[in-house]
Amino acid sequence: MDAMKLKHDINPFLLYTINFVVFVYTVITFLPWYLFSGSRYIISKSKQIKAKPVSSKPGSAYRSVNSLHCLASVLYPGCDTLDKAFKYARSKFKDKKLLGTREILKEEDEIQPSGKVFKKVILGEYHWLSYDDVFSRAKKFGNGLTVLGQQPKTNIAIFCETRAEWMIAAQACFMKNFQLVTLYATLGGPAIVHGLNETEVTTIITSKELMQTKLKSIASQVPLLRHIITVDGKPTTWSEFPKGVIVHTMASVEAMGEKVENEQANKQKLRPLPSDIAVIMYTSGSTGVPKGVMISHCNLIAGITGMAEKIPNLGEKDIYIGYLPLAHVLELSAELVCLTHGCRIGYSSPQTLSDQSTKIKKGSKGDVSELKPTLMAAVPEIMDRIYKNVMNRVNEMSTFQRNLFILAYNYKMEQISKGYTTPLCDSLVFRKVRMLLGGKIRVLLCGGAPLSAATQRFMNICFCCPVGQGYGLTESSGAGTITEVWDYTTGRVGAPLVCCEIKLANWAEGGYFNTDKPYPRGEIIIGGHNITMGYYKNEERTKADFMIDENGQRWLFTGDIGEFQADGCLKIIDRKKDLVKLQAGEYVSLGKVEAALKNLPLVDNICVYASSFHSYVIGFVVPNHKELKELARKKGIKGTMEEICSSAEMEKEVQKILAEAASRANLEKFEVPLKIRLSPEPWTPEMGLVTDAFKLKRKELTAHYQEDINRMYGTKIK
Repeated sequence: MDAMKLKHDINPFLLYTINFVVFVYTVITFLPWYLFSGSRYIISKSKQIKAKPVSSKPGSAYRSVNSLHCLASVLYPGCDTLDKAFKYARSKFKDKKLLGTREILKEEDEIQPSGKVFKKVILGEYHWLSYDDVFSRAKKFGNGLTVLGQQPKTNIAIFCETRAEWMIAAQACFMKNFQLVTLYATLGGPAIVHGLNETEVTTIITSKELMQTKLKSIASQVPLLRHIITVDGKPTTWSEFPKGVIVHTMASVEAMGEKVENEQANKQKLRPLPSDIAVIMYTSGSTGVPKGVMISHCNLIAGITGMAEKIPNLGEKDIYIGYLPLAHVLELSAELVCLTHGCRIGYSSPQTLSDQSTKIKKGSKGDVSELKPTLMAAVPEIMDRIYKNVMNRVNEMSTFQRNLFILAYNYKMEQISKGYTTPLCDSLVFRKVRMLLGGKIRVLLCGGAPLSAATQRFMNICFCCPVGQGYGLTESSGAGTITEVWDYTTGRVGAPLVCCEIKLANWAEGGYFNTDKPYPRGEIIIGGHNITMGYYKNEERTKADFMIDENGQRWLFTGDIGEFQADGCLKIIDRKKDLVKLQAGEYVSLGKVEAALKNLPLVDNICVYASSFHSYVIGFVVPNHKELKELARKKGIKGTMEEICSSAEMEKEVQKILAEAASRANLEKFEVPLKIRLSPEPWTPEMGLVTDAFKLKRKELTAHYQEDINRMYGTKIK
């Protein structure tokens, strides 16, 4: 914990006086706080066992203490498919608000000092659709798709940004038993073509912008395509599209559906079974061509049942902000959890999320300020950015303000590690930081990739709410583990959800065994109703990654290495694919090295590379521009960002800083990148170098920096 404390420069005598005053305050307020805040319950809960092995044999599966005898599979009795779950929610929350979208009041172009033109928007209030409205629109849209020739158990694609129409279209497909093929809006042309042709879709749901920027150029490569439906109004003429492709608006398809009546005879035939495919979700994947994961209705129902159990008092008072890609299992699952519990979902985007977001005109409100959400999901990349931005602001404060913030930060870190709260610090010191996310967040869930301990602790302290880490894969319907809201430890991902069980398999090559002491370690294998049906048209890969046991239960081999701690919580400690054996025989965990270095103020992103043909590690670094320019100024190096990044002297200086940080993180000498390449451009999903969850795509990064790899190793890599 001491390693995560912030450093101050306060006079020792003054510091002693302040610490004495704080001690007196803590003693005076402890008893009333302990008696009236309910924290006795929280402290006792945090010390409880959260999961247990089902038997005493090594390698036995761990289950949540709440599902030791039977894994959960349904959210509500009889609601074993997504259409039934939504129908139940609609009957229960009929007139309550469900999906919200902000009105665009004004759009204008803003010329930057560099000459670039940025589009800025001024947004109004959120306009809401009720449960009844969404149900009615979904039903009409589903009927309209039937008019266009869509048949039950056939594929239909959605390639669209996260918005209310995405969820309406998805619910329509769930009702009609259409298999929804999801594709990330940031996928490149070849990946989109691969997904559309592999699934043989004839209809695709999209937006006008994506139609213009992505689909127009590849439509001729999708021979079966017949219908394109735009969710946001009538497009202009599209003479460039191949003959035979018809463009519709979502409103016109709903109008077609409204005319269709008396489908009662087909009702039973159309209704999906729990085992029917609900979604074929194409992962943007950190390796190779995107794979289509077949997720059934019962898979998603089981997954959201497990997730919902981890959020206390989830209900009608909650507001969730949806801005991550709905084509990602984390966002889809989170929104389905909210939809089935009466929560409101207000839509946003990374470009309009906060007052400081790139598309928000200065002086106007970002989406979190307008919506004031209580629930939010995020990927580590976004949390890391928030952490670095706030810490940069702290460093720019006056000495008095900075030291006040640091004292409050360190004091609160000590208190929450003991299970205590700090209402005075929260209201006086951290209120402004908390307002960056609207000021009302009560649960912040992080998934998609590992979150560093420093960032997690920072979010706990400054946003005054639990930060739950989750672990799950598309292949497990996003469900695996989630930390308890009262668990303020860092570096762990929680106990198995009530819908699944987890066991650890020996991995001799990496030196991990489920008989290890003090904690069992091994490859994480997840089993339960949430484990998906495999990969679409890829039997070979399905057989390699999935297994069915003697009881008929499906299991997923994740490739991640974990350890179960004494209270039944899982910690991710390695990844099979990230382990590289150096020429001298030492093993390097690339992810472990990256995690140790990524939180440096100088580092916005980092990819570590190692080769079995060489004896040392190298790295590619996306530096923080502000920090790098300051370092260059101190060293007397001038030039543009590209020139600074290309400077051999700057590479050496940054490498020294990385080596010092690696030493503080207790990395071995052979794990420290000996040579680095500085990249002036950030890695984005659009570049194809990271996934939509901002996981590194190592294969693509290796290809992108192949010349630099050859230079740093002084030879071509075979």
